[in-house]
Amino acid sequence: MACSSLVKLNASSSPWIGQRSVVNQRPGSSNRRVFVVRAGSYTDELVKTAKTVASPGRGILAIDESNATCGKRLSSIGLDNTETNRQAYRQLLLTTPGLGEYISGAILFEETLYQSTTDGKKFVDCLREANIVPGIKVDKGLVPLPGSNNESWCQGLDGLASRSAEYYKQGARFAKWRTVVSIPCGPSALAVKEAAWGLARYAAISQDNGLVPIVEPEILLDGDHPIERTLEGLSTRREASPETIAKYTLTMLKRRVPPAVPGIMFLSGGQSEMQATLNLNAMNQSPNPWHVSFSYARALQNSLGRYSAEGENEDAKKGMFVKGYTY
Repeated sequence: MACSSLVKLNASSSPWIGQRSVVNQRPGSSNRRVFVVRAGSYTDELVKTAKTVASPGRGILAIDESNATCGKRLSSIGLDNTETNRQAYRQLLLTTPGLGEYISGAILFEETLYQSTTDGKKFVDCLREANIVPGIKVDKGLVPLPGSNNESWCQGLDGLASRSAEYYKQGARFAKWRTVVSIPCGPSALAVKEAAWGLARYAAISQDNGLVPIVEPEILLDGDHPIERTLEGLSTRREASPETIAKYTLTMLKRRVPPAVPGIMFLSGGQSEMQATLNLNAMNQSPNPWHVSFSYARALQNSLGRYSAEGENEDAKKGMFVKGYTY
């Protein structure tokens, strides 16, 4: 499984917020290295936004598909890929009655952030009224990484500060940046370093402009490696039970993710709607140091109210119990 995690937002002590200066002392000196942290102008709002997005019982609706990807959804129901049709489709999603009861944040594509309903109401206002935080996809996609094992890196840092400032003015309060790591391709040290560096720079720029950064290092669902190898990442093509997936995933996260991180949201890509839900359910069977929920696109959109249990096992067809809700 892949995940997105809201970055650390501890206003009182975190060096992740605001500007930072370092005082280096001579080796052997009794003085320690000192980090001086100055909180940014958005600190309080960032903390509030992160807590809202990671609020209990809710998750993220990801509708940040590019125009080309959205066009594939439209063509599946016989519609042309036009801005009018994309706007109508997204209006259908964002104005769903009671959406805010289960959705805490919505990741939008840039086009959607500036769109309104057919009645002239801004989509961001529709979300706010439902207590849903508007978010925005800010990366510019993947390109080949020279010198790697046929791996990729994510572009979009150029101009990110100015774009983030404009997105904030338009009503966005959190951002998403997706980069990928491929286990069958290595992953190479270069690819891992590039992914970490890009995510860190994006996160700092986002916070500096009032946007809570969702850090999304997606471990691609490729390869036939076992789950033991996957412990260094998060995915495998060899089938494992939801309980096993939860065990290994949570083991890795507890080793690497500080408890101060507000939430970790899992994606549904590469899984059926039922698989994604069962895996998430398994990870919520015991207390976690962070809010563990979903950031789903296809798992919330594909069936559009016409779910079929065909292909699912008998237990899945009978329904399941997740956080107080029966499906």
